[in-house]
Amino acid sequence: MFVRAAKPSVKILTQALGSSLRGCGNETLNRGIAANHSLSASSPSLSIWRRKKEISKEGIFVVKQLKRFVSDWIRLERFMKTHVSRLLRSDLLAVLAEFQRQDQIFLSMKIYDSVRKEIWYRPDMYFYRDMLLMLARNKKVDEVKVVWVDLKEEGVRFDQHTYGDIVRAFLDNGLPSLAMEFYEEMSQSVDPPICLPYRVILKGLIPYPDLREKVKEDFLKLFPDMSVYDPPDDLFDEQDQYSDYD
Repeated sequence: MFVRAAKPSVKILTQALGSSLRGCGNETLNRGIAANHSLSASSPSLSIWRRKKEISKEGIFVVKQLKRFVSDWIRLERFMKTHVSRLLRSDLLAVLAEFQRQDQIFLSMKIYDSVRKEIWYRPDMYFYRDMLLMLARNKKVDEVKVVWVDLKEEGVRFDQHTYGDIVRAFLDNGLPSLAMEFYEEMSQSVDPPICLPYRVILKGLIPYPDLREKVKEDFLKLFPDMSVYDPPDDLFDEQDQYSDYD
Protein backbone atom coordinates (compact mmCIF):
# COMPACT_ATOMS: atom_id res chain seq x y z
CA MET A 1 0.00 0.00 0.00
CA PHE A 2 1.46 3.29 -1.07
CA VAL A 3 0.90 6.57 0.76
CA ARG A 4 1.09 9.62 -1.44
CA ALA A 5 2.37 12.89 -0.06
CA ALA A 6 -0.35 15.53 0.28
CA LYS A 7 -0.34 18.18 -2.39
CA PRO A 8 -0.28 21.84 -1.33
CA SER A 9 -3.80 23.24 -1.12
CA VAL A 10 -4.86 26.57 -2.57
CA LYS A 11 -5.37 27.79 1.01
CA ILE A 12 -1.75 27.04 1.90
CA LEU A 13 -0.50 28.67 -1.27
CA THR A 14 -2.57 31.80 -0.71
CA GLN A 15 -1.16 32.02 2.81
CA ALA A 16 2.34 31.80 1.36
CA LEU A 17 1.42 34.43 -1.18
CA GLY A 18 0.28 36.72 1.60
CA SER A 19 3.55 36.22 3.45
CA SER A 20 5.57 37.05 0.35
CA LEU A 21 3.74 40.32 -0.11
CA ARG A 22 4.01 41.63 3.44
CA GLY A 23 6.13 44.64 4.24
CA CYS A 24 4.67 47.36 2.07
CA GLY A 25 6.78 50.45 2.00
CA ASN A 26 5.78 52.56 5.00
CA GLU A 27 5.93 55.78 3.07
CA THR A 28 3.55 54.59 0.34
CA LEU A 29 1.28 52.88 2.84
CA ASN A 30 1.02 55.87 5.14
CA ARG A 31 0.40 58.20 2.23
CA GLY A 32 -2.43 56.02 1.00
CA ILE A 33 -3.97 55.65 4.46
CA ALA A 34 -3.86 59.38 4.96
CA ALA A 35 -5.56 60.01 1.63
CA ASN A 36 -8.26 57.45 2.33
CA HIS A 37 -8.80 58.77 5.83
CA SER A 38 -9.21 62.27 4.46
CA LEU A 39 -11.76 61.06 1.92
CA SER A 40 -13.76 59.10 4.50
CA ALA A 41 -13.60 61.79 7.14
CA SER A 42 -15.03 64.33 4.72
CA SER A 43 -18.14 62.22 4.18
CA PRO A 44 -21.10 63.85 5.99
CA SER A 45 -22.93 60.51 6.13
CA LEU A 46 -20.09 58.50 7.66
CA SER A 47 -21.95 57.69 10.88
CA ILE A 48 -25.12 56.71 9.00
CA TRP A 49 -23.63 54.04 6.80
CA ARG A 50 -21.01 52.51 9.07
CA ARG A 51 -22.84 52.28 12.39
CA LYS A 52 -24.37 48.99 13.49
CA LYS A 53 -27.87 48.69 12.05
CA GLU A 54 -30.19 47.28 14.70
CA ILE A 55 -33.66 46.56 13.39
CA SER A 56 -36.73 47.71 15.34
CA LYS A 57 -40.12 46.01 15.68
CA GLU A 58 -41.42 48.22 12.90
CA GLY A 59 -38.52 47.19 10.70
CA ILE A 60 -39.10 43.51 11.41
CA PHE A 61 -42.77 43.93 10.50
CA VAL A 62 -41.82 45.58 7.21
CA VAL A 63 -39.35 42.80 6.37
CA LYS A 64 -41.95 40.10 6.99
CA GLN A 65 -44.67 41.85 5.02
CA LEU A 66 -42.49 42.61 2.03
CA LYS A 67 -41.45 38.97 1.87
CA ARG A 68 -45.13 38.00 1.96
CA PHE A 69 -46.00 40.35 -0.89
CA VAL A 70 -42.97 39.66 -3.07
CA SER A 71 -45.04 37.69 -5.59
CA ASP A 72 -47.97 40.14 -5.54
CA TRP A 73 -46.88 43.30 -7.32
CA ILE A 74 -49.98 45.36 -6.50
CA ARG A 75 -49.91 44.64 -2.77
CA LEU A 76 -46.15 45.08 -2.69
CA GLU A 77 -46.30 48.55 -4.24
CA ARG A 78 -49.18 49.55 -1.96
CA PHE A 79 -47.24 48.46 1.09
CA MET A 80 -44.16 50.33 -0.10
CA LYS A 81 -46.18 53.54 -0.26
CA THR A 82 -48.10 53.10 3.00
CA HIS A 83 -45.40 51.66 5.27
CA VAL A 84 -41.89 51.70 3.80
CA SER A 85 -42.12 55.38 2.89
CA ARG A 86 -42.89 56.22 6.52
CA LEU A 87 -39.95 54.39 8.07
CA LEU A 88 -37.38 56.33 10.02
CA ARG A 89 -33.97 56.58 8.42
CA SER A 90 -32.41 54.11 10.84
CA ASP A 91 -35.21 51.59 10.28
CA LEU A 92 -35.02 51.88 6.50
CA LEU A 93 -31.29 51.24 6.52
CA ALA A 94 -31.75 48.33 8.92
CA VAL A 95 -34.36 46.79 6.60
CA LEU A 96 -31.95 47.10 3.69
CA ALA A 97 -29.14 45.51 5.71
CA GLU A 98 -31.44 42.63 6.69
CA PHE A 99 -32.44 41.93 3.09
CA GLN A 100 -28.77 42.03 2.11
CA ARG A 101 -27.96 39.57 4.89
CA GLN A 102 -30.70 37.24 3.65
CA ASP A 103 -29.58 37.61 0.03
CA GLN A 104 -33.04 38.86 -0.95
CA ILE A 105 -31.95 40.43 -4.23
CA PHE A 106 -35.27 41.78 -5.49
CA LEU A 107 -36.27 43.30 -2.15
CA SER A 108 -32.78 44.69 -1.58
CA MET A 109 -33.02 46.51 -4.90
CA LYS A 110 -36.47 47.85 -3.96
CA ILE A 111 -35.24 49.28 -0.67
CA TYR A 112 -32.05 50.49 -2.38
CA ASP A 113 -34.21 52.56 -4.73
CA SER A 114 -36.29 53.85 -1.81
CA VAL A 115 -33.20 54.96 0.11
CA ARG A 116 -31.90 56.92 -2.87
CA LYS A 117 -35.19 58.86 -3.07
CA GLU A 118 -35.15 59.98 0.57
CA ILE A 119 -34.58 63.66 1.28
CA TRP A 120 -31.78 62.82 3.72
CA TYR A 121 -29.93 60.60 1.26
CA ARG A 122 -26.35 61.52 0.35
CA PRO A 123 -24.17 59.42 -2.02
CA ASP A 124 -21.73 57.32 -0.04
CA MET A 125 -19.24 54.61 -0.96
CA TYR A 126 -20.18 52.37 1.98
CA PHE A 127 -23.80 52.28 0.81
CA TYR A 128 -22.70 51.17 -2.64
CA ARG A 129 -20.01 48.84 -1.35
CA ASP A 130 -22.51 46.81 0.64
CA MET A 131 -24.83 46.54 -2.36
CA LEU A 132 -22.05 45.40 -4.69
CA LEU A 133 -20.68 42.83 -2.24
CA MET A 134 -24.15 41.32 -1.82
CA LEU A 135 -24.75 41.24 -5.57
CA ALA A 136 -21.33 39.70 -6.20
CA ARG A 137 -22.04 37.02 -3.62
CA ASN A 138 -25.18 36.12 -5.57
CA LYS A 139 -23.67 36.49 -9.06
CA LYS A 140 -26.22 39.11 -10.12
CA VAL A 141 -24.47 40.71 -13.08
CA ASP A 142 -27.39 42.81 -14.38
CA GLU A 143 -28.06 44.34 -10.96
CA VAL A 144 -24.35 45.05 -10.51
CA LYS A 145 -24.38 47.07 -13.73
CA VAL A 146 -27.42 49.05 -12.56
CA VAL A 147 -25.75 49.93 -9.25
CA TRP A 148 -22.46 50.73 -10.98
CA VAL A 149 -24.19 53.21 -13.33
CA ASP A 150 -25.94 54.83 -10.36
CA LEU A 151 -22.78 55.38 -8.37
CA LYS A 152 -20.93 56.75 -11.38
CA GLU A 153 -23.74 59.22 -12.04
CA GLU A 154 -23.63 60.32 -8.40
CA GLY A 155 -19.88 60.80 -8.49
CA VAL A 156 -19.13 58.23 -5.78
CA ARG A 157 -15.45 57.36 -5.56
CA PHE A 158 -14.17 54.25 -3.79
CA ASP A 159 -10.92 54.22 -1.87
CA GLN A 160 -8.24 51.67 -2.72
CA HIS A 161 -9.19 49.25 0.06
CA THR A 162 -12.84 49.21 -1.01
CA TYR A 163 -11.84 48.54 -4.61
CA GLY A 164 -9.73 45.63 -3.42
CA ASP A 165 -12.63 44.15 -1.43
CA ILE A 166 -15.03 44.45 -4.37
CA VAL A 167 -12.63 42.98 -6.94
CA ARG A 168 -11.87 40.08 -4.61
CA ALA A 169 -15.61 39.45 -4.04
CA PHE A 170 -16.21 39.07 -7.77
CA LEU A 171 -13.20 36.78 -8.14
CA ASP A 172 -14.24 34.58 -5.23
CA ASN A 173 -17.70 34.18 -6.76
CA GLY A 174 -16.55 33.22 -10.24
CA LEU A 175 -17.04 36.56 -12.00
CA PRO A 176 -13.52 37.40 -13.26
CA SER A 177 -14.68 39.63 -16.13
CA LEU A 178 -16.56 41.96 -13.79
CA ALA A 179 -13.69 41.79 -11.34
CA MET A 180 -11.26 43.04 -13.96
CA GLU A 181 -13.60 45.87 -14.97
CA PHE A 182 -13.54 47.09 -11.38
CA TYR A 183 -9.80 46.54 -11.26
CA GLU A 184 -9.35 48.83 -14.26
CA GLU A 185 -11.37 51.49 -12.43
CA MET A 186 -9.15 50.99 -9.40
CA SER A 187 -5.96 51.36 -11.44
CA GLN A 188 -7.23 54.65 -12.88
CA SER A 189 -8.14 56.10 -9.49
CA VAL A 190 -6.61 59.41 -8.48
CA ASP A 191 -5.81 57.97 -5.04
CA PRO A 192 -2.22 56.78 -4.52
CA PRO A 193 -1.89 52.99 -4.89
CA ILE A 194 -1.61 50.86 -1.76
CA CYS A 195 -0.02 47.42 -1.76
CA LEU A 196 -2.60 45.69 0.45
CA PRO A 197 -5.51 45.81 -2.05
CA TYR A 198 -3.21 44.43 -4.74
CA ARG A 199 -2.16 41.64 -2.40
CA VAL A 200 -5.82 40.78 -1.79
CA ILE A 201 -6.54 40.74 -5.52
CA LEU A 202 -3.47 38.64 -6.37
CA LYS A 203 -4.62 36.00 -3.91
CA GLY A 204 -8.05 35.92 -5.52
CA LEU A 205 -6.50 35.60 -8.98
CA ILE A 206 -4.67 32.33 -8.29
CA PRO A 207 -7.34 30.34 -10.21
CA TYR A 208 -6.94 32.79 -13.15
CA PRO A 209 -3.21 32.72 -14.03
CA ASP A 210 -3.48 34.82 -17.21
CA LEU A 211 -5.33 37.63 -15.45
CA ARG A 212 -2.99 37.33 -12.49
CA GLU A 213 0.04 37.96 -14.69
CA LYS A 214 -1.42 41.31 -15.74
CA VAL A 215 -2.07 42.40 -12.15
CA LYS A 216 1.31 41.05 -11.06
CA GLU A 217 3.01 43.16 -13.73
CA ASP A 218 1.14 46.26 -12.53
CA PHE A 219 2.01 45.44 -8.92
CA LEU A 220 5.74 45.10 -9.58
CA LYS A 221 5.78 48.40 -11.47
CA LEU A 222 4.09 50.16 -8.56
CA PHE A 223 6.08 48.40 -5.85
CA PRO A 224 9.42 47.42 -7.42
CA ASP A 225 11.03 46.53 -4.08
CA MET A 226 8.54 43.76 -3.40
CA SER A 227 8.39 40.17 -4.64
CA VAL A 228 5.40 38.02 -5.55
CA TYR A 229 5.06 34.33 -4.77
CA ASP A 230 3.95 32.33 -7.83
CA PRO A 231 2.07 29.06 -7.28
CA PRO A 232 3.00 26.06 -9.48
CA ASP A 233 1.63 26.25 -13.01
CA ASP A 234 0.12 22.78 -12.68
CA LEU A 235 -1.44 23.39 -9.27
CA PHE A 236 -5.02 22.67 -10.30
CA ASP A 237 -4.08 19.86 -12.68
CA GLU A 238 -2.24 18.10 -9.86
CA GLN A 239 -5.16 18.55 -7.50
CA ASP A 240 -7.52 17.00 -10.03
CA GLN A 241 -5.08 14.14 -10.68
CA TYR A 242 -4.77 13.17 -7.03
CA SER A 243 -8.40 13.80 -6.04
CA ASP A 244 -9.14 10.10 -6.76
CA TYR A 245 -6.86 9.12 -3.88
CA ASP A 246 -8.68 11.20 -1.26
